[in-house]
Amino acid sequence: MGEKKITLLHIEDDSVDKMVVERVLKKMDIISVVHHAENGEDAINKLKGLNGEEKLSPTPQVILLDINMPKMNGLEFLKELRNDPELKHISVYMVTTSNDESDVAGAYEYNVAGYILKPVDIAHFEGTFKLITDFWRLCEFPK
Repeated sequence: MGEKKITLLHIEDDSVDKMVVERVLKKMDIISVVHHAENGEDAINKLKGLNGEEKLSPTPQVILLDINMPKMNGLEFLKELRNDPELKHISVYMVTTSNDESDVAGAYEYNVAGYILKPVDIAHFEGTFKLITDFWRLCEFPK
């Protein structure tokens, strides 16, 4: 029996960070579809099919979200996501360089599944994602 794969939305404005995460996830072979958004506003438009964006299909089961982004930051995005009855169920993991207490508290206020500090060491990064993906494989995500 094949292993369950995840549909993911990665919201990140830094092209290097986006490339590193994508490389790690591809190497781990657990993602069936990866959608990308440059900031929270772009992500909301894609999730809801607004402003000429085609609605993401399938709807992501997991979102990897940065905090510090232009237009709409990660916490603003989380607030809007959690207020939408059709999207609030999506598991969100913060993947950010911010270890500011107010950012961490704000993220958990909006029920994030985890808060991951972007490490410099790629092996540590891979280890962190290995733990998370083991958990994802056990989850029953809404369809």
